[in-house]
Amino acid sequence: MRKVNYDRFPSTKISGTIIQGWENIRALISGCLNKKSTLAVDFYTGVHEEEVIHALALLPDTTIIKTRDLMKAEEEVKVMTERFMTEDVLFGYITNLKMDDYFDQEKVKAAQKQIESATGNVIVIGTGAATLVPSDATLIYVDMARWEIQQRFRRHEVKALGIDNSQDAVSLQYKRGYFNDWRICDKYKEGLFDRVNFWIDTHIAGEPKMIDKDTFFKGIEETVKSPFRVVPFFDPAPWGGQWMKEVCGLDPEKENYGWCFDCVPEENSLFLEVNGVRFEMPSVNLVLLKSRELLGEPVEARFGKDFPIRFDFLDTVGGGNLSVQVHPTTQFIRENFGMYYTQDESYYLLDAKEGATVYLGLKEGINKDDMINDLRQAQEGKIVFDTEKYVNKLPAKKHDHYLIPGGTVHCSGSEALVLEISSTPNLFTFKLWDWQRLGLDGKPRPINVERGKEVIDWKRDTQYVKENLANHVTEMGSGEGWREERTGLHPNEFIETRRHWFTKPVTHFTNNSVNVLNLVEGEEAIVESPDNKFAPFIVHYAETFIIPASVGSYTISPYGLSAGQECATIKAYVRY
Repeated sequence: MRKVNYDRFPSTKISGTIIQGWENIRALISGCLNKKSTLAVDFYTGVHEEEVIHALALLPDTTIIKTRDLMKAEEEVKVMTERFMTEDVLFGYITNLKMDDYFDQEKVKAAQKQIESATGNVIVIGTGAATLVPSDATLIYVDMARWEIQQRFRRHEVKALGIDNSQDAVSLQYKRGYFNDWRICDKYKEGLFDRVNFWIDTHIAGEPKMIDKDTFFKGIEETVKSPFRVVPFFDPAPWGGQWMKEVCGLDPEKENYGWCFDCVPEENSLFLEVNGVRFEMPSVNLVLLKSRELLGEPVEARFGKDFPIRFDFLDTVGGGNLSVQVHPTTQFIRENFGMYYTQDESYYLLDAKEGATVYLGLKEGINKDDMINDLRQAQEGKIVFDTEKYVNKLPAKKHDHYLIPGGTVHCSGSEALVLEISSTPNLFTFKLWDWQRLGLDGKPRPINVERGKEVIDWKRDTQYVKENLANHVTEMGSGEGWREERTGLHPNEFIETRRHWFTKPVTHFTNNSVNVLNLVEGEEAIVESPDNKFAPFIVHYAETFIIPASVGSYTISPYGLSAGQECATIKAYVRY
């Protein structure tokens, strides 16, 4: 049994101001209202609105104005967003709407007159509140990470921007968030960072925490100057396995864990540990505020304020195969969904048990019309799709690396712990065949044969896989106690990966690109700055960590339980 040292709650530790509990938060707000009679409490979508409204309505002599009451009628909002939501069960189109588009301007004018003529205190509460108050009014922002929002979708607890869709299917709630609401809220929040006086964390219902502006920016500055980790989250899957329970110290009573997203900054949280108290915020705040320092100037020039590299785990140890699937080409994703780059990816085998396999690419000489016809019939339940007739099934072992550029049919088999290294778009999987399996909700998962057939690259056959995609390793250099290998990715993909084996310190350079790494061999390692730019940073087996581009040079050495033993990291960065 492996000793569990995986840190599920990484944080940036700082000193600062943090206030806990609604009673104490109300006391501070009351003091602010004594100085200025108008205050705005703005929200990201997904906040439990009634909790905040109820807590602040207890303030004496205070008028509460809810922004939701000032928005356009729900039917009008649905018509306005229809072209971005589309009729598809999973996929929409990236919105170009802005926060102002949601408000009924006559209602806004009436509310502003009410604020101007009020004799007591006024608190404007809800998404978009900052647009309704004078620019010098005290502004509080209640933020929310996308992963927690998704949990609330599943419990049907929250409303979308401008409409109450809380009882919709989870997939539809997520689609509205991904293609519309989150885009609008991120762009809107980006314009508020310099105005916000206080930030509130309500990720744990009934346990609010508030920090001030100085503490917020101190946490951001400290994080971007050194190696850091975002907060990993774990989720079950229809094919999920048992490996992460042991290695990551998860609840052994749960049936399985299939996913771990441990570097998806648009969805993960970032913990600031303020005076020993954890404050949770979306890690995308760091990307929005510090894109150049974090990503590097050339990467920022190419991707803007998108964090382009994603690391996650797929656990099928003691589980089942993933769906047979394909990801869209760049042209297809741009034309159909409004995304400007696609979900190229790779499978790095962090661990593999006996019998582990990867399905990758198509068999030579197959008839594509026969394959599509069989997939259609399988989707209708008329036949069982013969995967091995059409798709290569490759034996897989620990530390293999398989490259999966868009258009390549693929699937991780059972008995593997895959570290998926990919570009960030994380929704665009066209499932072709799901092994006669139901989702966790007891319903068939959506199959996308018709979209899939439009993007499958039929030239990605057995020979192509062997020559270009399956476990190609090139030695790039070596020195005393270390060697470096190139393991990918494919020329079509913008991510480069390098693996380092080491028993002694290895020097790395960010080369003006964010570096994302995982300790794939060894119990512990230490990341240090040659010129003491940051404090030593300890990482453990299977932990993903981020090195901001601005760090420049850094070293990684075996540490603690691994002192004197061979360790290995896999590193990803953007080619340019």
